[in-house]
Amino acid sequence: MEQRISLITLGVSDLGRARSFYEALGWTGAQQPDDEVCFFQAGGMVFGLWTALGSHGAPGVELAHNVRSPEEVSQVLHEAERAGGSIVRPAALAGWGGTSGAFADPDGYVWEVAHNAGWTIADDGSIRI
Repeated sequence: MEQRISLITLGVSDLGRARSFYEALGWTGAQQPDDEVCFFQAGGMVFGLWTALGSHGAPGVELAHNVRSPEEVSQVLHEAERAGGSIVRPAALAGWGGTSGAFADPDGYVWEVAHNAGWTIADDGSIRI
């Protein structure tokens, strides 16, 4: 697993209100593919707001590590399990078209591991939506 965080997602109760708040702070370029999630480019990583976060096991916040191929999702999940973490969601095709799974570290913090063909990962690990 490369040493980087691709995405930080906050679970929100009202996506419209949360998006408006960050836009009022000056955040621009929001991408909202549906009624559950909104993404902002934040330097070399992505910041997300998601109303469905709690249904995936995260306690209000989820970290993500994006990978360059669908096969890498399973590889990283198994690395995390070997290191002492637990698999929360095995690698599977996601409703949004990519491949996704998740592991929890020994303290229960959840990391999504995902491949999204529409997002670009640079050689330095930075990600662009």
